[in-house]
Parts: sequence; C-alpha cells; structure tokens
Amino acid sequence: MELTPFLKIFAGLLSIVNPLGSVPIFLGLTAGMNEEERNRCAKTAALAMAVILSTSALAGNEILRFFGIGIDSFRIGGGVLILLLAISMLHAKTSHVKHTPDEAEEAVAKEDISVVPLAIPLLAGPGAISSVILYLTEGGMLSSVSYYARFAEVEIVIVLVCLVSWFFLRLAVPIGDKLGATGINIASRIMGLILSAIAIEFIAAGIKGLFPSVSG
Repeated sequence: MELTPFLKIFAGLLSIVNPLGSVPIFLGLTAGMNEEERNRCAKTAALAMAVILSTSALAGNEILRFFGIGIDSFRIGGGVLILLLAISMLHAKTSHVKHTPDEAEEAVAKEDISVVPLAIPLLAGPGAISSVILYLTEGGMLSSVSYYARFAEVEIVIVLVCLVSWFFLRLAVPIGDKLGATGINIASRIMGLILSAIAIEFIAAGIKGLFPSVSG
C-alpha cells in the first residue's frame, strides 16, 4: 500500500466528513443529554457511518452499472457536489447538501438522532458517499489485484475517519469550550481549501475521460 495515495484518500474523506465542523451541530442536537447519553450517541453515529460508507464502497459500482452511469460522468457530478461542500466550508457554513434547516428542526423532536440526521446525512452525506465510490474506482478499470488493494485502502480509511469522528464527537464539549466558534471555523476553512482542490481533480479527470481530446 503506497503511503501517498493512502494519505490523499484519508485527507480527502476526512475533509468531506469534517467532524470538527460537526461539533457545534452535535452539541445543539444533544443539548438535553447527559454525558453518558452523549457518548453513546457519538459511538452509534460513528458505527452507523462506517456501515453506510462501507456499503457504498461495496455497492457503488453496481449502482452505477444499474443506472448506466459512466464513471467519468460520476466523477464530474461528484466533483461538483464536493466543490459545493468546499465552498460552504470556506464560508464557515454547513452546506444544505449535508444538513438543511428543516432537518435540524425535525431532529429536535427525535428521541434518537445518532443515525438520522447525525450519521446520515451530516457525517456520511452525499459528498462522503460519492468520494468513497470515486476513490474506489480511481484509475478506471483496474485489475482484480489492484481493485482489491484499493478496496482495502478505502476500507481502512473509512475505519480511521470513523474513529476520528467518534473521537471529536466524544470530546465535543471540551473541544467546543477550547476552540470556540472562531477556532472551529478556521479549521473548517482549511479543510474546505483542501477539499476544493480534490473536487477540481475529480472534475478534471472526468472531463478528460469524456473528452480525450482535451488532454491531448
């Protein structure tokens, strides 16, 4: 497993999930919970996130094949979606792609918010699901060995990102107290900058795949 591509996938997925930026929302959704309930909610959300992203990695190619969607078209569409997320992060805002005001109001009335809306769509939203499928299919049609090696990389990244997310959510109260809104917004903007570059790469690769003359 090459370290550089692995780190690229890890940095990309972590930036999309942005667990640090989810801390204020998590604190708001769990305002009426005690520490034990909040920790249990964080653990359940991280596990649900791992299941959702792993299922996306397993079924992504089949879903694209079923709907007759080419990987290059999906690269462009996924890249645009990720770019929209990045732009919202650069403005220190939560994109409506991940969490809408209506969903926030509905979540207040829920007894269990760990799976919906916390795990999906806040953490494992459309952007994270798209990126998992894109990273798994990066490089076009791969040999069986290369495919399984890439699948193992993606699965390890998913586990690591879920662990990081659980860590941030479990320590949401002290993180919120220490960093405050300004510190969290600065970190989100940095991740948004990284994410915007990754989105452009996806879009450029998709355009080159659909229009080979562009790269020539």
